[in-house]
Parts: sequence; structure tokens; C-alpha cells
Amino acid sequence: MRCPFCTHEDTKVIDSRLVSEGGQVRRRRECLSCAERFTTYESAELLMPQVIKQNGVREPFNEAKMRSGLMRALEKRAVSLEKIEAVASHIEHELQATGEREIKSLVIGELVMEQLKQLDQVAYVRFASVYRDFKDIQEFRAEIDRLSGEPVTETEV
Repeated sequence: MRCPFCTHEDTKVIDSRLVSEGGQVRRRRECLSCAERFTTYESAELLMPQVIKQNGVREPFNEAKMRSGLMRALEKRAVSLEKIEAVASHIEHELQATGEREIKSLVIGELVMEQLKQLDQVAYVRFASVYRDFKDIQEFRAEIDRLSGEPVTETEV
């Protein structure tokens, strides 16, 4: 690794530690030429899959778009920012773990709904109403009934 102070090409690692719950390695380095010390961080570069929209268009995964949808669903709900970040990170990790180069937007939407259902049921219904394009109050009622475990009868749908 090149020294950021004198640009000499040889440095030695003095100390290595795991950080970010094992997701990164922190290394203290020393330049063999000028003896200056500096810190580097090393992490795996995992590529997110391309998203295949419902109309067939492919686009790069947009983390900000997913987080925005989560934030809109959780607006004015008593959910900490840490929990929201944990959910977003969990979804991203699941997408990376598939190992797929492309993934349908429907899969991402279902992952978001699954996480919201566990985190906040009101946010789940908000997100589901937009995501599944509820047309009337009956669709809201049917989803709430499914959520609460009550059977949906034919007259209610």
C-alpha cells in the first residue's frame, strides 16, 4: 500500500482488528520510508443485483429509493432510526446473499413488506396499500384481517 504522506510504495501492517461486526478489517500501517503511521479499512466489495422492473426495464439497485419507501411507510411511527437502518441493511444483505445478477422488483417489495410486518404493522399496511395498489377499503380490510389472523369471508372481500 502506498504511503499517503511520502507516496513510498512499501508499508507494513502493525495491527489488524475486525470492526463493523466483522464486516471490515481496520489496519494500522507504518511507512518503511518516512515512518509515518496511518489507518486503512478493508471490506469486501459486493455488487448489488440489477433490478428488473415490472415493465421489463432493468436498472441498478437504488438503496436511496428503498430507504425512501421505508421512511414514507414509517412516517410518524414510533420506530427508531437504528431499527430502520437495521431493516434496510438486512434487506440489502439478503439481496447480496442471493448471488443473482438480476432480481425482480417484486422480490424486493416482498422483502420490504416482510420486514415491515415484523417491525410495525401500520407501516406494513401503508406500504402494502401502495405496493399492491389497493383500490378500495375492502382491500385494506382484507389485508388487516390477514395480518390479525382473522379469516377473510367472501362477503367481506
